[in-house]
Amino acid sequence: MIAYPQIDPVALSLGPLQIHWYGLMYLVGIGGAWWLAARRLNEFDPTWTRDKLSDLVFWVALGVIAGGRLGYVLFYDLGSYFADPTLVFQIWKGGMSFHGGLIGVLLAVWWFARRSDKRFFELMDFVAPLVPIGLGAGRIGNFINAELWGRATDVPWAMVFPTDPLQLARHPSQLYQFALEGVALFIILWLYSSKPRPTMAVSGLFGICYGVFRFFVEFFREPDAHIGYLAFGWLTMGQLLCIPMILIGAGMMWWAYTKEGGKRETVS
Repeated sequence: MIAYPQIDPVALSLGPLQIHWYGLMYLVGIGGAWWLAARRLNEFDPTWTRDKLSDLVFWVALGVIAGGRLGYVLFYDLGSYFADPTLVFQIWKGGMSFHGGLIGVLLAVWWFARRSDKRFFELMDFVAPLVPIGLGAGRIGNFINAELWGRATDVPWAMVFPTDPLQLARHPSQLYQFALEGVALFIILWLYSSKPRPTMAVSGLFGICYGVFRFFVEFFREPDAHIGYLAFGWLTMGQLLCIPMILIGAGMMWWAYTKEGGKRETVS
């Protein structure tokens, strides 16, 4: 067993103001996405300025935060937020849903595409390879918060998390998700999108890969106590939400390569 590093969730205290590592991870994700997008900006559209890119990143970040929070409320813990609506604003305590954040990003990109005379999937293919930066950073934030830990296990790298009332040795599933949803997904999408692809293909590959990675890691992650298993005695909410992602992503890839024919576009 490996000792949990006991990192203070508060990175910096300035009087009554507390800056949490979880919040800083969002800044890392947003800043990293902007920097990487700037490297490919000329390939995507030589007429775009850095200011226009900053506008896109701002609206996407807003979609992530608003959608992620509302998605968590709707998908995972609606009762608690009915009892205390102010919890919606306490983001530093965690409680963000990837699938809600994805919906927020889709809406933000759709709105921005209309303003920029871009096709929706053309813009999504540009955005998709940037998303794993934020996903990976967010999982590190979960680990520092000692939340969303894994199921009990006897593997040599198991950890006892201070927030676990049972104090069991558990899978550090946050780190599994960091490795798959952050590192592996970024490498796959960045390399795949480095060459011209049919419109919609990069977005479709994102849906497939994220869905498969998340579905797999859920076997090692402890289900939310107030939800538990939802189907067949083993499927979690996260897995149920990933199934349509995988199917839609596969459909998008099929459509991109069959309906677009031999057309190839540099979209990311």
